[in-house]
Amino acid sequence: MPALTLREVLALDPVRATEPELLAGAGGLDRPVRWVHSSEVYEGANFLDGGELLLTNGFGLTDADEEVRRRYVRELAARGAAGLAVEVGRSLPAMPAEVVDEARRLELPLLAMHRVVPFVRITEAANRAIVARGLSGRSVVVRPWGDDHTAALLADLADRAALNQPEVEARAALAGFHPGPGARLIGVSVHGARDAGVVDRAVRVLGGASVLRAVFPGDVLGLVALPGTRSGDPIRGVQDAFGSAAEPGLTVAVGHAVAVGSGWLRWSDTLRAARTTLELALTVPAAEPGAPEGPLVTSSRALALERELTRGGIDANQDRLARLVQHALGPLLEWEAAHASDLVRTLEVHLRNGCSPTRTAALLHIGRQSLYQRLERIESLLGLEIGDPDLLGELLAAACAHRVVRGRAGAAPSGLVALARRQPHIQHSPAPLKGSA
Repeated sequence: MPALTLREVLALDPVRATEPELLAGAGGLDRPVRWVHSSEVYEGANFLDGGELLLTNGFGLTDADEEVRRRYVRELAARGAAGLAVEVGRSLPAMPAEVVDEARRLELPLLAMHRVVPFVRITEAANRAIVARGLSGRSVVVRPWGDDHTAALLADLADRAALNQPEVEARAALAGFHPGPGARLIGVSVHGARDAGVVDRAVRVLGGASVLRAVFPGDVLGLVALPGTRSGDPIRGVQDAFGSAAEPGLTVAVGHAVAVGSGWLRWSDTLRAARTTLELALTVPAAEPGAPEGPLVTSSRALALERELTRGGIDANQDRLARLVQHALGPLLEWEAAHASDLVRTLEVHLRNGCSPTRTAALLHIGRQSLYQRLERIESLLGLEIGDPDLLGELLAAACAHRVVRGRAGAAPSGLVALARRQPHIQHSPAPLKGSA
């Protein structure tokens, strides 16, 4: 379906109510309009990406000299603006002749709006029409989900496509997503689900939350909005909701919480974090043993170290991680190659749980005395004390890197889902690295 044209935008009721007069650029009326912005002239064309119709009340043109006015028009044309609409009669008594002259020379459509209509009414009507038409080309030409505006918006956010906040908000509203003031948004990615039912069930468990979700090949992607009045840890709340709503065999990754008013890039960040976390959950063995049944529900903060170690991709970091492991854990690896032991995993579980013998022994399903024997062996082989604060960061990073490298070496396309099913549990963030019990 073709994009909305400038001619069609001018036919919208709120635009017609301004009694627009075309002063230049009649040949550009059939240009596609990607978006409609309102702005003071001081901001000029700085934020335009091309294809926008810019609305201004002309206040910035009143005291500007002729060259400044001409340069403003030239900048708009250079940025590929679809047109300029200026309100005349209040701040600006009449359209300056040099603005008209420059617009004619550059064939930039120039409109004088003779009646005052709130710009918000114009932008809302125009941008809703643009979204409904499937504009910006993404949902119609590139995306395989056609007219599914929800899927198109989530994909654009996850891919960090060229967007802007008004566009994201309008497209979200078109999809029925209306997070209230103060809401916190959390990205979610689910593997193994055939439909979005698991997301809907989790949202019902949360109560008062809303969601933007769609099914993609390989996973379900969602953006959950928790009311700003909700107390408690939002990440833990979403994890617990999916822990009770998801079926055994599913893998759920939860991003971090962002404020609804923090901008679309932050919306994108939490979705991208959820997807990156899901990939790691499917390809890297869990740090701690899981429960025998149920879904695997993890979060970007629970896998924060894994995400940092593999920033840019696991393959790109393979050699670096291998060197890190060998430098810090070489003697342990040599011992494990010759003896049946589980020293590296014991070390990581111990460090991740604040060096607490009680928690470590319980997670490894061994007695405290057996744990102490393992820890003594580790310290003897490495020639250091595990509780040394200067060593905690390096040892934990190396143990985590070993698990990442080992998981990557054993990963196979047919084994990703099976891996998730071997470790079905809710994975929370590790305890602080301090103290012992």
